[in-house]
Amino acid sequence: MKKFRHITAIAAIGITASLALAGCATGNDTAGGDASGNEGGDKGTITLGFLPSWTDGLSMAYLLQDQFEKLGYTVEMQTLTEAGPLYTGLAQGDVDMYPSAWPEVTHVEYMNEYGDDLEDLGAYYDNAKLTIAVPSYSELESIEDLKGNAALLDGKIIGIEPGAGLTRQTQEDMMPAYGLDGEYTLETSSTAAMLTVLGEAIDKQEEVVVTLWRPFWANSAYDVKDLKDPLGAMGEAETLNFLGHKGFAEQFPEAAELVGKIKLDDDQYGSLEDLVVNEFGEGQEADAVDKWLEENGDQFDWVVKK
Repeated sequence: MKKFRHITAIAAIGITASLALAGCATGNDTAGGDASGNEGGDKGTITLGFLPSWTDGLSMAYLLQDQFEKLGYTVEMQTLTEAGPLYTGLAQGDVDMYPSAWPEVTHVEYMNEYGDDLEDLGAYYDNAKLTIAVPSYSELESIEDLKGNAALLDGKIIGIEPGAGLTRQTQEDMMPAYGLDGEYTLETSSTAAMLTVLGEAIDKQEEVVVTLWRPFWANSAYDVKDLKDPLGAMGEAETLNFLGHKGFAEQFPEAAELVGKIKLDDDQYGSLEDLVVNEFGEGQEADAVDKWLEENGDQFDWVVKK
């Protein structure tokens, strides 16, 4: 299963989350350039922080690397395994930008804590959702159906990282709202581990329930369906935003102007993530971005348009 193998690989490269963010860098600080011969680095260095296993941030980080280097910036990547240290580093200025934040619902706890030291640089996608999902062959149709069916599912909801906003939303809002506390436990580990359990269950045609989100390539790679959420306990649809440290736009004005122009719909975002994560894979992200820009035309190469 090619898609799963890659998500496992990129998850494995993330180092233990800590506030020593310099130790989390990938070392990717090579200056870039565009077709006009503009060399990266003249305008300073922008550090992009993201969690490799959360592939919306991974995909957008490499797209921004391409665009920022064409503008004349040097770009460095810093990978972490938890959102908390990422937001801490962003607020402290150790990280310049998080390229795919979920500020309205999923990461609202971090926004409440660090928001005064952050700068919202705009949303690139406006229909992000947290979901509870089961295999398509399951007879379960709604989160309400989980009540009384713990034996069918071994009393487990398979989750992702403990510090994820999706984990908090599931544990603190969804499970109490549907009366699932005491009947189910939320098993947390990592995105890669969750996908392993999901894939193995589907291969065996067994029942399983997992925490997922949209947009995420796994929704098309695995035969799954979202459970209906009549109580709205997983939260409303939200935007995916570019977040910088306070003062980012003043420090990097052309970068801030550029990201304010980026807007992607489902098809555009889906094709970017699929190319970066699945078709090209680890170590070939820049080639994936080049292919995406080629396929989507000049209208999505914002530096060229400018």
